[in-house]
Parts: sequence; structure tokens; C-alpha cells
Amino acid sequence: MNIRIGNGYDIHRLVSDRPLILGGVNIPHSLGLLGHSDADVLTHAIMDAMLGALSLGDIGHYFPPSDPQWAGADSLLLLAQVHNLIHQRGWQIGNIDSVVVAERPKLKPHIATMRSKIANILQLDPTQVGIKATTNEKLGPVGQEEGICAYAVVLLIAAK
Repeated sequence: MNIRIGNGYDIHRLVSDRPLILGGVNIPHSLGLLGHSDADVLTHAIMDAMLGALSLGDIGHYFPPSDPQWAGADSLLLLAQVHNLIHQRGWQIGNIDSVVVAERPKLKPHIATMRSKIANILQLDPTQVGIKATTNEKLGPVGQEEGICAYAVVLLIAAK
């Protein structure tokens, strides 16, 4: 079996007057993530893992922050475009495993919806999309609630 593994990471600063969007879900919180698009760190980490598995660079190459067409972009739509790239090259996703690191808010109530949204975009069963949430135990910029980060690993399988 021909397989590839990619890993991804993203971090964005927390600010007021921005929505908090993770895994395509708008989560009620007093702060949101700052970025050129919707700043969805989870979806960005997954996209980078997908691209990395095939040595295709990172999301900044395909959706540069200097390009105004990506301002405020829905990261799930960008994820669909990355998904098309890997399919065009003859690959499919085996599974995704990810973790979001945030002190607040509690993410557990939103994980099932995040999994469902990501699985839907990627044409996967939700059981193929792992999402975990943890804190940084008040250490570093994430622990001090200055930002939120996410890590992702993606297994790609050569399509038959």
C-alpha cells in the first residue's frame, strides 16, 4: 500500500471583535482569532498536513495573506480546494488526527459538530476525523490566552 503522512500546525492571536471559528464552527466567546481569512487554526493545520504529505508546500502558497481575495475567507471552502488538489494527484484521506490547544472556552461541546463539518467537506465518515482539545496549563502565549493553536496529522492513501 502506498501511503503518505503529513503534519500541520497553526497558531493565531486572540483579539476582541472577531468571531472564534474552529473546525468551521462559530464558538461563542468574548475573543476571536485574528487572521487574513477566518483564522480557523484547526482547519489550517489540517490543510497544511494534507499539503505536507505530498510535499506541496503550505497554505500560504495557495492562499497568500497578501491576496485580497482570501480576506475573511471561510476556511472550510479553502479545505475543499486542498482536498481537490490531493484528489487530482491520485490520493485520498485515510484519517485525520488533530488537537486544539486553548485555555478557554471549553471545546468539548463543539467537537462533534467540528468533526461532522470537516468530514462533510472531505467526504469522510466522521470516525475518520479525530479532534481533541486540551489546555496549555497556563504556560506560554496559549496558556496566557494570547492565542489558540492546533496540530494535525493526516494519513493519505494512494487511490485505486
